[in-house]
Amino acid sequence: MRFVIKHESKGRIRVHMVQNRMSYRQADILCYYLQNISGVTSAKVYENTSDAMITYTCNRSEVISAFKKFAYDKVDVPSEILDNSGRELNSTYREKLINKVVLRYARKLFLPYPLNAWYTCACSVKYIYEGLKCLRKGKIEVPVLDATAITVSVLRNDYNTAGSVMFLLGIGEILEEWTHKKSVDDLARSMSLNINKVWLKKGDTLIQVKTSEIKENDIVVVHMGNMIPFDGIVADGEAMVNQASLTGESMPVRKISGKTVYAGTIVEEGEITIRVAAASGKGRYEKIVKMIEESEKLKSGVESKAEHLADKLVPYTLLGTGLTYLITRNVTKAISVLMVDFSCALKLSMPLAVLSAIREASNYDITVKGGKYLEAVADADTIVFDKTGTLTKARPRVARVISFDGRNEDELLRIAACMEEHFPHSIANAVVNAAKERELIHDEMHSKVEYIVAHGISTTIEGKKAIIGSYHFIFEDERCEIPYGMQSIFDNIPLEYSHLYMAIEGKLSAVICIEDPLREEAMAVINSLKKSGIKKVVMMTGDSERTANAIAAKVGVDEYYSEVLPEDKARFVELEKSKGRKVIMIGDGINDSPALSAADAGIAISDGAEIAREIADITIGPDNLYEIVTLKAISNGLMKRINRNYKKIVSFNTLLIALGVLGIIAPTTSALLHNSSTLLISLKSMEDIL
Repeated sequence: MRFVIKHESKGRIRVHMVQNRMSYRQADILCYYLQNISGVTSAKVYENTSDAMITYTCNRSEVISAFKKFAYDKVDVPSEILDNSGRELNSTYREKLINKVVLRYARKLFLPYPLNAWYTCACSVKYIYEGLKCLRKGKIEVPVLDATAITVSVLRNDYNTAGSVMFLLGIGEILEEWTHKKSVDDLARSMSLNINKVWLKKGDTLIQVKTSEIKENDIVVVHMGNMIPFDGIVADGEAMVNQASLTGESMPVRKISGKTVYAGTIVEEGEITIRVAAASGKGRYEKIVKMIEESEKLKSGVESKAEHLADKLVPYTLLGTGLTYLITRNVTKAISVLMVDFSCALKLSMPLAVLSAIREASNYDITVKGGKYLEAVADADTIVFDKTGTLTKARPRVARVISFDGRNEDELLRIAACMEEHFPHSIANAVVNAAKERELIHDEMHSKVEYIVAHGISTTIEGKKAIIGSYHFIFEDERCEIPYGMQSIFDNIPLEYSHLYMAIEGKLSAVICIEDPLREEAMAVINSLKKSGIKKVVMMTGDSERTANAIAAKVGVDEYYSEVLPEDKARFVELEKSKGRKVIMIGDGINDSPALSAADAGIAISDGAEIAREIADITIGPDNLYEIVTLKAISNGLMKRINRNYKKIVSFNTLLIALGVLGIIAPTTSALLHNSSTLLISLKSMEDIL
């Protein structure tokens, strides 16, 4: 496609696409294409000017070549990205805001006074109706106050004041609706399905294929701990499915043949084969949006308090207006009180502050599922880390494979990878990746695979029982034996590695040594968290005492617990909460999910198990633990901003009331200053915290 380079500097280029007009859809296609070019770190597309701005670390020639190859009809973009990008939403609300401002001042400049007065009266009907509706319900809340202020101004022929009040209320409504919809859309997109491959069943064979290749009526197998990728009907098997993400049910639901399952829900136990009803997770997006908007998840405690306080203050504002009139017998002074209320700013600025903080967190690759979780992070004094994949690097690797049954290393690794590929966890991924690196083909050669949480995997290979997992699982639960003459080799297995044991027919076949290096930033992150208000840092792991002790000493945690089971982690979290502590739990695996659910704020690593991500309240990227520090900073900053807003709103509006009662300022000025301050505080609340 034709393009022109408008500006260029090292690692940065701005390109103009030569076309008449760029649609929202075309802008989204181009943006998706550019973001997926290897070496491109960021890409933005501006549909109004048909420009694209990208930063890159690759060679300039690669970027230019990519632009030359680009064509809208040749880019395969997932439908949910095009349908829910948010680009059109932002453009629509920008236009609404601009139109409202332009029309307001155009009316004042060009519309004759009588017509302007008539227009103001017509617009006031909406607010008066809302106030009357509120009164009919027996409530005296913010709509009543707004309606009273506008009605009194109209009755006094003060159309300028009435118009100003309605204009500023309208601006506030647009800003609140825009921010709310954008935040909900951003949140819903981040919660949308991100499944690249699924297990397709053809006859008796399971084939791993791309999600995009699945069609209606295909048969797909979903293993324990994995997310169901499509709406469908259970064709075979039995499972307990966690549907909390769609229905809010806390307990998993039993699914058997003939039952309906939904995209985005999680198989907690068992395994099911489903017949695909809709070959797209598109419907899930709408379900999530509805769930978010109907739930209290977006509301923090302070936000809810602000809304309740705003409504509770309305009767006192009306009472103050009445008392001022009774004492002064001055209508102007009484109206000055009526024009100024605390509720407007409280009710508008607090939700905007919370939703803006959620949006800001998303800019740092942090997904927060609700404002109350930011409040929980701000209040937290205890943080519990899972070790593997959290404090240690997200992608541990296989360092050695030690054979105990005469098979060569590659054959043993192939068998292990075949078993582990069904259950995405950092250790399992290390085994599968090692097999890929050695180009070992590990086709399905076993019977049904059973995952035993926090222990290991059991299956049958060529008629022989094969198991892989922890020392406890292999030697204590399954009572496997070390082959004759191999004890000395076993006793000299390098201690600096984590060990994964594999046995066939009750005999140890291999020990896979996993190198699980500590994240370089782990110690600094823990120190930063302590400085930001965390008083107690705990590490919990299923690893041995030796491994846990070594890691704990390096990172500087206050306490650590080794060889723990999933229920132990959850029990510890509940115990800390019972002592009055606010607890954050951070993990990435299936075995972390009970603790993530129990914590005041559960944080999952984004490339961990689907069930951990689904249950967690917050998700962070896999590459840098500093995102936890960033999250804590945003949360602390949000609470400080909210407290500052309280003080500003109370002090400034109290001053306005005093000035109005003393007759220093007129009601028109009171209304203008009050609504302007509300707008300014709300706009300030929308700014980034960091």
